[in-house]
This record gives sequence, structure tokens and C-alpha cells, in this order.
Amino acid sequence: MAPRLVFSVCWFLLLLLLSSVCGGRRLRGESTALTLESVRKFLTREEDSIVFSLIERAKYPRNAPAYDPSYLGSPAKFHGLSLVELFVRETEAVQAKAGRYENPVEIPFFPRHMTSTLAPPYDFPNELHAAAAAVNVSGTIWREYLDGWLPQITSQGDDGNYAPTAAADLVCLQALSRRIHYGRYVAEAKYRDAPQDYNTAIRAQDRDALMKLLTFEGQEDAVKRRVEEKAKVFGQDVTLGKRADGGGNATDYKVDPVVVYRLYGDWVIPMTKMVQVEYLLRRLD
Repeated sequence: MAPRLVFSVCWFLLLLLLSSVCGGRRLRGESTALTLESVRKFLTREEDSIVFSLIERAKYPRNAPAYDPSYLGSPAKFHGLSLVELFVRETEAVQAKAGRYENPVEIPFFPRHMTSTLAPPYDFPNELHAAAAAVNVSGTIWREYLDGWLPQITSQGDDGNYAPTAAADLVCLQALSRRIHYGRYVAEAKYRDAPQDYNTAIRAQDRDALMKLLTFEGQEDAVKRRVEEKAKVFGQDVTLGKRADGGGNATDYKVDPVVVYRLYGDWVIPMTKMVQVEYLLRRLD
């Protein structure tokens, strides 16, 4: 691996290590009670993280070599991994040492390569039902992001910034994974709020009935419109003395708000509901 690339990878690993130490802690005095209101607040905050991460990834073109296992050379040396896969795996291992994955909200993409944490233990609240906590769709998130959505938020081209590209992908993947897997907490909060509404469908293992109970089209539409608006607001170039868009419709957004709307409508919300269903199917185990 070229020295410049090695330096870039090490630099981003350090930055992400620092962010993992700071990002997973609960704020002093913050309520930990799992309620429908608390999960809605969490998901709304995650919208900001997702939109900002998509904007950051859109800074770079597609940079196809970062996803090509042949780019790193010997398949035996790197086990046939692409630079992005290697970057995510090694960064997760470092973040695991810093304690990131002690928080049950966080789920790694390469769990087999996790190492024991070096950080002092922290009493993270775990509100999930034990039998259902293992619901995991990381593989689907990885495939859908790389194959389906990444081409829609990036332009064609290659600028050689492969390490920053991999780092930006990691932030996107982690934000999306956190939001989608938080469906376990959403399902738990909904179940606690009205267990009688769900028990019959759970005992019958009726996925369709559970999906119907979990679907609120008006609320989903509001979420999609809100993330679209956030993409417009966050993705504008800020200028002094006048509106960034000049009052017209020709704003060149950093990431297309319509794509963000579709990302949520076609993928993020349906996958979150799928996680909720899988969780509830195990809720009475």
C-alpha cells in the first residue's frame, strides 16, 4: 500500500477512534426511559446524522477502485477485501477497543473481528428483550448501500481520494445501521405501550398482521418530507446578504433532496419496520 494511503488510513482511524469515544456516551442527566416519545426523538436526531453523512460522502465521486478487491494487490494478504471493507473492519476493531460496541445501540458490520474493550465499563441501559436483541440486518444494509444507493448520491469519476471515501462510507453505514437497527427499540416501546395489540399476531407468527399494526402512512410521509427538507437546508451553499438559492429553483444541492426522500421511503423506513417485525416475532420467546 502506498505510503500516502497508509498515512491517510491511519489518520482517519485516529479521528474515528476519537469520535467513537465521545459519541457513544449518554449525556449526564439525560433520561433513559424507553417510551414512544423518546424513540421518536432519537430517530429525529438520527435524520441529521444521516443527511450530513450523505452530504459528506457526496463530496467525492464514485471512486470505484476503493470497492475493487484487486486494488490492494495480493488477495491472500488482504483476504480478498476491498479497501472499503478493510477500512471498515479495521476501524471497527479500533472502535471496539474504545468501547463503542459495548453500547447495544451500535452493531458492527464485522463482528468476528471485534476485540475486547480497553475502556472502563459503562452502565448502558439495555431495554431490549433478550431473545429478540439479536435481530441483525447488517448484511442487507451493506449490500443495499453499496449497490443501490451509493451510485445515486455520488457522481461518476475517480479523484484518488480513496481513504477519505472509505471513511465517509463508514460514517454513512454506521448512521444508517444505527437508525435501522433502532427499530428494535421502536418495537419494544410500541409493545410496552399496548401489548394486547400485538400478542395475538406474535403468537400466530403473523408477519403481515404485525406489519399492518406498525404502519402509519401519515407519520411515514411526514418523516420523508422532513428529511427532504433537511437535505435542502443542510445541503445549500451559505452566502451572506442573500438567500443561497437567490429565491429561485436553481439551487445546486450537495446531495439531491429527492434522492434522500426516496432513500427513506424505499429503504430506511421499510427496513426499520422489517427489523420491528423480526423483533416482535421473538418478543414472547
